Amino acid sequence: MSTPPHERPEVDRALQEQPEQRYVGERDLTHWPTAVGGALARAALRLRQRLTPHALLLTTLLVGLALVAVLTTLAGVVYDAVTESDGVAGLDRPALSAAMSVRTPLGNTLSTAYTDIGGTVGMPVLATVVAVTLALAWRQWTPVLLVAATAAGSLTLTIVGKTEVGRGRPPLADAVPPYEHSPSFPSGHSLNSIAIAGIVAYLLVRRQRRRRARFLTVAAAAAFAFTMGMSRVYLGHHWLTDVLVAWALGLAWLTIVITAHRLLLTVRSRAAS
Repeated sequence: MSTPPHERPEVDRALQEQPEQRYVGERDLTHWPTAVGGALARAALRLRQRLTPHALLLTTLLVGLALVAVLTTLAGVVYDAVTESDGVAGLDRPALSAAMSVRTPLGNTLSTAYTDIGGTVGMPVLATVVAVTLALAWRQWTPVLLVAATAAGSLTLTIVGKTEVGRGRPPLADAVPPYEHSPSFPSGHSLNSIAIAGIVAYLLVRRQRRRRARFLTVAAAAAFAFTMGMSRVYLGHHWLTDVLVAWALGLAWLTIVITAHRLLLTVRSRAAS
């Protein structure tokens, strides 16, 4: 007689998901209607025959990190395009001029305080507090693992992008102090905020049964990421295109992390059935 899945020693109970957590509203996260999604699910099921759930999640994320490297290279290509005098780069100077025209002493103070939340100190502290709080409340390690993976990937994108591209920030004369001197492309605040806010929203909507609650959660995450990015332009610490590309990269990495977690849920649900 076969051993029930929940009694198998290789199953990491700290990562187990309750059946209802497979759903966002009525959508089953373990259902893959597209050809690409189905292929990913089948590949994950084959890997599960050789790997533990922990190892499967790690493998999927490592593949995602390889995609991150490709995305970073593409970011450099995008940079070459946007630095031309026409196209998207034509938004940079007008956007900065518009921001400078609406600055006020109070607005500068509030924007500086707000943007610090998404900085190298504020964002890690905020992400850690949220992840640990959710993990303790739900008695699961899933929030800690997903937030940590998301943060690691977004940090990798930021560091590699700045190193490879090396774009200069707007002139200090047009910026609000305290000044920043690291490369400008991509905006780390923008990338990290959309990735972290996005993964927290994903974790929350899986627990929320009301559509209105899910809508408000996603809207709050989007508003946080949008205002964080706009604060960078308002303060003159980044060009608008730094923010736009950072949002695109952040969403791409967020998609990878969520896909990895959905594959893990798929493997667990098939093993339990």
